[in-house]
Amino acid sequence: MSARIAQLAAAVEATTENNPVLNISIFLAFVAVTMIVVIRAGRNNKSAADYYTGGRSFTGTQNGFAIAGDYLSAASFLGIVGAIAVNGYDGFLYSIGFLVAWLVALLLVAELMRNTGKFTMADVLSFRLKQGPVRVAAATTTLAVCFFYLLAQMAGAGGLVSLLLGINDKLGQSIVVTVVGVLMIVYVLVGGMKGTTWVQIIKAFLLIIGAFGMTIWVLVLNGFNLSTVLASAVENSTHEPAAAILAPGLAYGANPLDFISLAIALVLGTAGLPHVLMRFYTVPTAKEARKSVVWAIWLIGGFYVFTLVLGFGAAALVGGETILAAPGGVNSAAPLLSLALGGPILLGFISAIAFATILAVVAGITITAATSFAHDIYASVIKKGKASPDAEVKVARRTVIVIGILAIAGGIGVQGQNIAFLVALAFAVAASANLPTILYSLFWKNFSTRGAVWSMYGGLASAVVLIVLSPVFSSEPTSMFGEGVDFAIFPLKNPGIISIPLGFFLGWLGTVTSSRREDPHLAAEMAVRSLTGHGAEKAVEH
Repeated sequence: MSARIAQLAAAVEATTENNPVLNISIFLAFVAVTMIVVIRAGRNNKSAADYYTGGRSFTGTQNGFAIAGDYLSAASFLGIVGAIAVNGYDGFLYSIGFLVAWLVALLLVAELMRNTGKFTMADVLSFRLKQGPVRVAAATTTLAVCFFYLLAQMAGAGGLVSLLLGINDKLGQSIVVTVVGVLMIVYVLVGGMKGTTWVQIIKAFLLIIGAFGMTIWVLVLNGFNLSTVLASAVENSTHEPAAAILAPGLAYGANPLDFISLAIALVLGTAGLPHVLMRFYTVPTAKEARKSVVWAIWLIGGFYVFTLVLGFGAAALVGGETILAAPGGVNSAAPLLSLALGGPILLGFISAIAFATILAVVAGITITAATSFAHDIYASVIKKGKASPDAEVKVARRTVIVIGILAIAGGIGVQGQNIAFLVALAFAVAASANLPTILYSLFWKNFSTRGAVWSMYGGLASAVVLIVLSPVFSSEPTSMFGEGVDFAIFPLKNPGIISIPLGFFLGWLGTVTSSRREDPHLAAEMAVRSLTGHGAEKAVEH
């Protein structure tokens, strides 16, 4: 197998040196097509509702593909395939966690939040509570979650193009991240939610077709026998013992608490991700929302099954050493597998799909963050509901530019990190800062404004502080500051095991210690609307 690894390593070097024109041409073709779609869709943005929710004009099937497009990020394709290829069984836990997380979001919050008929998560959380403090807190947590998620996508962009063009220096990767950020800004400024949604639909279709094709190809080479794939992965493994790649503990055996913390964050995080929840506001009725969920769950579930075959296929055909040594590191597993299967042309096609995935997801996250600031802080708090829709959209567009600049700066700083791991941090922040308040607002009639504010700020602060004080930032070779700097006093890499229960506790404590009682009529109205959807369309008209 060592000869095979050396052969592939040479092929990677030759491809990145000799075929950059092919790789970039395929990517530019996608950008050109989607840009045309975005421009055409953007012409129909005549109101704030059009810009924020696409005028609620998408069918359940279309929205199902868009949800899958938003959810299946670069972490799902590049990060998870790489994690499985390098860490085997422990890497597949990401797939399981992301899929189960979707079920939690579906069963607990998705349709209930959509039925309130609002633009943002803060609309739901402030429905029966004091508007000002709750909206500011919700917008703050939304922006924080979106920023962490954007970091992951930017890390994937840098690693992917590093592989395609053979760029290993910091300056080259920084230029790549900047280009992605600029394209993201253009997509959102021009197309709004309509344009972004169509990019998501196109990208989801291409990603699932590409992953399905590679999965079938790997299985064909192994006689449609998954056991043969796993046996080849073991044979090509450099771990001691080689079979450790099929057993739990390779990545998290040294610190089981880290695994438990990661699992909690993955399973609970999706239900607090603003950009995923916002997708449910783009359909006209609750029936279409349910239809979109059915489509999304099949698409997402099928894709995560593909990652199992692709990850172990990469371990078998490419090898963990080659993957880690390639530009982009662990995130290069899927592109290298495509190179091993179909040569430079398939590599260019799959890499273009991965790049499209990054662009589509960052566009969705950016419009969510911009909407939250413009609608929740500018229009509702600063202007106290008196801002015109045109002024609100202008603020949203300016916010897009600011968010894009911040994402570019942050993305340059996280190059080399596993993007599935970075997304897990975003999930931890979402589950700590947003999920407790969402669940309390939907299911606890006595929940108070103080409880909401304490829960959101407390969950956010604890998650961020613990991340900064963990090995993610310092003390290890893969840390953001490297091993030369050491201020890691929190031993776990994911804060979920502490910050998520703390968010729930602070929500309860703030409520039971609050002397102010919220309007019971508003609580009753929210309960009826969330369960039935009655009044949702009227809320949109307002």
